[in-house]
Amino acid sequence: MNDIFLSIVIPAFNEAKRLPETLRDIKKKMESADFSYEVIVVDDGSSDGTGKMAEELGKAFPNFQLISNKINRGKGAVVRQGMLAAEGGWRLFMDADNSTTIDHFQKMREFFDAGYNVVIGSRDIPGAKMDPPQSFLKRLAGDVGNFLMRLLGLTSFRDTQCGFKCFSGQAAVKIFSLAAIDRWAFDLEILSLAQRLGFKIKEIPVNWVNNFDSRVKIGHYFLTLFDIWKIRWRFWREKL
Repeated sequence: MNDIFLSIVIPAFNEAKRLPETLRDIKKKMESADFSYEVIVVDDGSSDGTGKMAEELGKAFPNFQLISNKINRGKGAVVRQGMLAAEGGWRLFMDADNSTTIDHFQKMREFFDAGYNVVIGSRDIPGAKMDPPQSFLKRLAGDVGNFLMRLLGLTSFRDTQCGFKCFSGQAAVKIFSLAAIDRWAFDLEILSLAQRLGFKIKEIPVNWVNNFDSRVKIGHYFLTLFDIWKIRWRFWREKL
């Protein structure tokens, strides 16, 4: 019988500078957890020693797995890889820069008990905090993307891009087995799939630290807009 309650999946590309502090923070905050957990780092073809560093720090965890890719596949691809390799009854993915910290998982648990299959962090609903706020251009691009998703009937959420999302094991397997977007629009795809598969989804406010060394640049938002049309076309074609 699977005894892992929570899987924590962290996609990482050239994160040798930021990932160590994230892993140490997870270790510290999970020491008092009343459940079993595992940490899975998926190294997306890094060239800065991210994988070696993660493997060394992983020795401090009760359950740790490093998945290393020789080439860069994209955040969507490696999140999918990690979520399908996970064994937890609940499977969470979070950012390598720790922009939303692992203690937010405790805020999610009450909604699992209430019957939700998917709980996602949001920076755009009452109670959320951003420190410091994103730039005007990033906020505008994100708002345009979310509006387009609602217009096309793909999702109804305020913030689809926050990198802190948790799924039941059953939901994770079904959703990520169908997902196909490898890069930045993968969040939009998995939420759209979750809705179409009938899973119960809750959006909760989080505290999010805006890292100015973020891997997400303004150009990625416009690539995401293009992928939205690809998602919509695929759903029409496959009648999802």
